[in-house]
Amino acid sequence: MHKILETVKFFGWPVACGLLTAFLYLQNQQLQQASDQLAAFNLERTDASPPGFAEAISRAAPSVVSISATSVNIESVERAADDRLNMYLGERASLGSGIIVSKQGFILTNLHVVDTLFDAFDTEVTLHDGRRTPATVIAYDSENDLAVLHINMDDLTPIMIGDNSDLQVGNVVFAIGYPRRNIGQSVSQGIVSALSSEPDSSQGFIQTDAAINPGNSGGALIDQKGRLVGINSSIFSKSGSFEGIGFATPADIAIKAMNEMVAEAIAHNSGYLGVITGEALTAQSSQLFFGVDSVRGMLIESVDPGGAAERAGIMPGDVITRVRNTPVSSGQNIMREIRNAKPGETLMIEIFRDGKLFALPTILGFGQAVVIEPKEA
Repeated sequence: MHKILETVKFFGWPVACGLLTAFLYLQNQQLQQASDQLAAFNLERTDASPPGFAEAISRAAPSVVSISATSVNIESVERAADDRLNMYLGERASLGSGIIVSKQGFILTNLHVVDTLFDAFDTEVTLHDGRRTPATVIAYDSENDLAVLHINMDDLTPIMIGDNSDLQVGNVVFAIGYPRRNIGQSVSQGIVSALSSEPDSSQGFIQTDAAINPGNSGGALIDQKGRLVGINSSIFSKSGSFEGIGFATPADIAIKAMNEMVAEAIAHNSGYLGVITGEALTAQSSQLFFGVDSVRGMLIESVDPGGAAERAGIMPGDVITRVRNTPVSSGQNIMREIRNAKPGETLMIEIFRDGKLFALPTILGFGQAVVIEPKEA
């Protein structure tokens, strides 16, 4: 019996140590498995979570532009005689914001940002990347305080449009605009404070406590995904400063109105090419400029920077020899072909350059545009 107890005592400690080691190993494996499951769960939650505020704002920011307008209005009236009044006009610079809504160069803003006497619009747009260009006011809607501008420029970032039917009181929103001339683009945060409905159940306006300061008019009210839900338009204030009550035109109303205005503007305007030409080439002038007497067309003297012609690759010194299928014989000949086309329409324009003919597809625009590149820092 004594030998049996000695044997058990001899082998007991190694067995106990082995069992303890096995237990600790199993515990470690279970902890590692639990840690892996927790990490996978957290990763899944991160992937499914909505984008952060910075990400949402960075999506929308390139689509919001600064608008500088020169307002021409009556400053004073003088009675020169019993039957005659003299009106004195004055100019005043105004600053507002706008939203790029299409790659074709359409910008949506408030009418009061660009409104002026006799529709004498003089408007310049500055993009988020610093590029500047004069803009053409192509249409406006007084009832909804909306205006549509057009710029002839490439590499534009249109904003994503949200669904206003999903908007609810309490949703977090952000107002993006240019509140002051020397501040640059600015963002304020708030919530949807109230929603007003029209008789047809559509939203009449969005009330928000996101700060809408002077210069923010025409800017974007976006949701947490960076989508446009409203056009910032006005504030309610007794002091003239922001008091926490701002209003925006719902995006669905604004976009619908804009589409109707753009369609009407295209129907009532001719296309714009953006070149200045001299007289039609004759045998003598062709020989003088090109060393041969057979070149016929219109010699281009200058091209509007940022205009339709420049964007198509047409340069000063080129000769327009054909527009569509019509050979060019005079300036009137060119103008007739272009006037018969509409903004946004693509014309095939044939040019003569360096002894060769090139056919360039050219997308016509509205009015005149001159791009001013950002100033060097």
